[in-house]
Amino acid sequence: MAENINENKIIQLQNEVDRLKTAVEELSILNEIATAISSTTTLDKVINLIVQKCVKHLKVEQGAVQLLDEKDEVNPFHTMIRTQDSQLNFLPYRLDTQLTGWMIKNLKPLLINDLKSDSRFQFTLDKDTVFNSMLCVPMLLKGKLLGCISVFNKRNRGEFTLEDQRLLSIIASQSAHIIENARLYEEEQALIRMKEEMRLAKEIQLNLLPKSVPQISGYQITGTSIPAKEVGGDYFDFIMLEKNKVAFALGDISGKGIPAAMLMANLQATLRAQVNADSSCNECIARANNLLYKSTDSMKFATLFYGMLDYEENKLIYCNAGHDNPFYISNAKIVKRLNKGGMILGFLPDAEYEIDQVEFCPGDLLVIYSDGITESMNAMQEEWGENKLMNLIIENLEQPANTILQSIFDSAKIHAGIMEQSDDMTLVIIKRDK
Repeated sequence: MAENINENKIIQLQNEVDRLKTAVEELSILNEIATAISSTTTLDKVINLIVQKCVKHLKVEQGAVQLLDEKDEVNPFHTMIRTQDSQLNFLPYRLDTQLTGWMIKNLKPLLINDLKSDSRFQFTLDKDTVFNSMLCVPMLLKGKLLGCISVFNKRNRGEFTLEDQRLLSIIASQSAHIIENARLYEEEQALIRMKEEMRLAKEIQLNLLPKSVPQISGYQITGTSIPAKEVGGDYFDFIMLEKNKVAFALGDISGKGIPAAMLMANLQATLRAQVNADSSCNECIARANNLLYKSTDSMKFATLFYGMLDYEENKLIYCNAGHDNPFYISNAKIVKRLNKGGMILGFLPDAEYEIDQVEFCPGDLLVIYSDGITESMNAMQEEWGENKLMNLIIENLEQPANTILQSIFDSAKIHAGIMEQSDDMTLVIIKRDK
């Protein structure tokens, strides 16, 4: 009787020793993973370390981590890292959609020691498959599925046990936090890089816009642009020419952000090259159109109003390439829309353009604008509109050009109210003194 009691105690002590050894081993594995991962912050390296440790400590032939991408409805799981035993000569196993679909639906571990006879996966395997067993556990964070860790084939033809499942589940639980932190860190770094790129793009674009306006006796000239984003697609320019002339332009590029800003810079360089060739307005526009057509795709285009002011003879020659028709308002408050020209730039090659001429009399005013001004929208989805712009200009006809420009911006913003600016807003104003 006493011998049986001693024997039971020995068995209990041995079981307790085994349990403690297992616990120490698990803690050692988790500590090893945590220590290794703490030395790196990139997502790929973190996941690679996790897989390597799983392959090593679970004594398997291959392991993989898949992350869930909620934005990808067709293939929501993406295999990030796959590691296999260096002695094996087969290709890494591609986790089938059947497995990932099961994981999304059930959110619990999956242990299979005879994969070929499992009815759930038979049709996904061929006769040459080298995989016999599989253990897959979900990576959950606050009940949300981030992905899964899978291991295949215990070495020496062993079987996966519930202890293996428990250990891999612990690793998956810890990994979910680590991977999510690494992913958030990468997203933060990407955002920082993007902001810096946008800052540099804005700086470059601001350097492309005029730093000052021409100072011409008898005329008031002003212009400015307010982009809807950090960088915009609106463009305006002043170019002093010989023979008492100044060229000016205002363009609106399709799209917004960096792509529009790049096209804007292309348009500016193209137009300046043509202007300096001492060509007429319509010749400049026609050449710019062909160059833009050849250097951009069919979805990129620009509208442009381009003019030359002869401030000795007081006349304006212009060409309008599909831009919103500027307002030319005489001292007698007679309104003329400057619409002679042709089609938008970059849409078709070899387009023909017309020019027109206007006598710039004392007190006359020219207002060139982008549609971000007139299409300023309020909370009721109502546009500010061309009529309100025209009436505001007429009401302020006696005011200096800078005052008129500021009044237009202020009125458009007051109309929009709490609504964010949705498009670039650009104005160029030329007024002849009385």
